[in-house]
Amino acid sequence: MAVVSLLLLGGLWSAVEASSLAVVTCGSVVKLLNTRHNVRLHSHDVRYGSGSGQQSVTGVTSVDDSNSYWRIRGKTATVCERGTPIKCGQPIRLTHVNTGRNLHSHHFTSPLSGNQVRWHPVDHWCPVHYSEVSAFGEEGEGDYLDDWTVLCNGPYWVRDGEVRFKHSSTEVLLSVTGEQYGRPISGQKEVHGMAQPSQNNYWKAMEGIFMKPSELLKAEAHHAEL
Repeated sequence: MAVVSLLLLGGLWSAVEASSLAVVTCGSVVKLLNTRHNVRLHSHDVRYGSGSGQQSVTGVTSVDDSNSYWRIRGKTATVCERGTPIKCGQPIRLTHVNTGRNLHSHHFTSPLSGNQVRWHPVDHWCPVHYSEVSAFGEEGEGDYLDDWTVLCNGPYWVRDGEVRFKHSSTEVLLSVTGEQYGRPISGQKEVHGMAQPSQNNYWKAMEGIFMKPSELLKAEAHHAEL
């Protein structure tokens, strides 16, 4: 009986360890794929010619572009220890690895989609505001407009699951419009903040360096099973 119990316990720990490895954690460096438009979240030292004039954020089809890596960190003025699992509903920062600026949004209108007109069931044709998304700050330090809340199903953000990123201040969702820029970033897709949930808002963690989950997750899972 004791042998059987030990075997079962060993199997339980193996299952917990396998599932915990699929959790996205603080300190990980990842590329984020927009699953609707098949582009990766990207930035570079090219500034918008209008709006905020801050560093532009776009979507690119290239898989191996080093400008598509983002480091997952705790929200502004906090520290998220490396390996801490990201919970659904948790605010985080995404810091662009090559330039050290944070994914950011505000009330400037997006450069291509801007104010579009859509049908509204009550007001009929009315303007819809789309927010500019930029990269802001220096060496990873910006302000509270760098915070995004991870929206997902279940207790944690998992690597094979789709998530949304909701801007903590303006409440827009990180989205890809499908519109493309001309020179000097020809072919790159516009990224903006959209108020309405849609298929344009879904993202998935792809290539990167994933920090091993901390012992906290294993302990929580083991306690729940017992």
